[in-house]
Amino acid sequence: MTLIPYISHDRDEESPEAKARWFQSLSIEERMEYLCAFTDLVLENNPEVVERKNAESIARGIRVLSLP
Repeated sequence: MTLIPYISHDRDEESPEAKARWFQSLSIEERMEYLCAFTDLVLENNPEVVERKNAESIARGIRVLSLP
């Protein structure tokens, strides 16, 4: 992972939009390096996260309601 040595104190660069623009400027390889780095970080701090099953599937359908 190569980072450009750049320091900014501009609050506009902290916005979600600015962060999204930065992330989109990365190549696919760089994005995957960040994904792997964050995954490793999570697993180092909480190895049991792999065992968690918080999400549950819904066996029934979804009903969409609209106002008359």
